[in-house]
Amino acid sequence: MAPKLYMFDTSPPVRSVLLTAKALGVTLEFIKINILKGEQLTPDFLKMNPQHTVPTLDDDGVIIWDSHAINVYLVTKYGKDDSLYPYDPYNRAVINQRLHFDSGILFPRMIRIVMPLVRKETNVVPPEKAAEIIEAYEFLEKFLEGNKWMAGDDVTLADLSLIATVTSLDLLVPIDGKKFPNVIAWIRKSESLPYYDVNKDGLELFRNLIQGLLKS
Repeated sequence: MAPKLYMFDTSPPVRSVLLTAKALGVTLEFIKINILKGEQLTPDFLKMNPQHTVPTLDDDGVIIWDSHAINVYLVTKYGKDDSLYPYDPYNRAVINQRLHFDSGILFPRMIRIVMPLVRKETNVVPPEKAAEIIEAYEFLEKFLEGNKWMAGDDVTLADLSLIATVTSLDLLVPIDGKKFPNVIAWIRKSESLPYYDVNKDGLELFRNLIQGLLKS
């Protein structure tokens, strides 16, 4: 029985799990939850995940939420090798730092922009919030100095998590290629990955959503 992924197509964390699963060759059963309609607040979903977040994974009764936790679980259980999440202590520590940067800095800063748009409280990206995103781009640019990918010379979970968030942020606060050439080059390399299409599809839906909210 394939693991069940409760998901919302536009969500960057969901897309990171889709990238990881496809990179590993893991087949998932998709159960779509429209968080804009509050479908994550049903009693059944709250019983499974009291934080009512997507993605949520149900692997034969084993329930896991938070995309970073899910991705580590998938690699640990289903990975044929450790290339996406190396056992080497230093390499893994660098990847973990990037994952925490995604969950603690990038995604929260994005949510602080997106939620007021969704709630129709504004139809613009406030300059002070845009400045926070630009600061985050500066960190990413530093991460990539001397590295082919976010955590070294190889693709890892750091890339699969960050690319989903960064490409979404680019729609809110466009990345200046002159200021952040490393980030732009990394995005282009990521787009060439054989499984990147699962980010592209949801990203296009996110683009349509954001464009509508910024125009309204």
